Amino acid sequence: MTRLTASLALIAALALAACQPPADSPATETASDAAVAPVQSTAEMPADAPPQEEAMAPEGELPTAASGSCAATLGEAAAVRLAERCTMVSPASHPPCNPDNACALIQGEIDRACGQYGPDEAKPAECAA
Repeated sequence: MTRLTASLALIAALALAACQPPADSPATETASDAAVAPVQSTAEMPADAPPQEEAMAPEGELPTAASGSCAATLGEAAAVRLAERCTMVSPASHPPCNPDNACALIQGEIDRACGQYGPDEAKPAECAA
């Protein structure tokens, strides 16, 4: 029992010593000494980057690959067919296969999905359409 008590006392003393500040650091710090200086950011925009006002989409408009909906560009029936092709080939959980999106965005998803097949793999018929 004495060994157990001595071991526990040694462990407690070591744990307590580990929580103490090192002997060479001042024991009392003022609040201003403990404050961490703010980190200065050195990140800069590239010289050829456009101003942010130009890069942002107009208010209320989602950024797309091209302006305007595919339904407005191709007509409702053709846009729905393109969106259905997109849905059939896309492995994405939320693909941009919607006639309200730009045609270039929908076609880009079709191209991306069909491009994932290897040269010896059979592609869906929708990739060739």
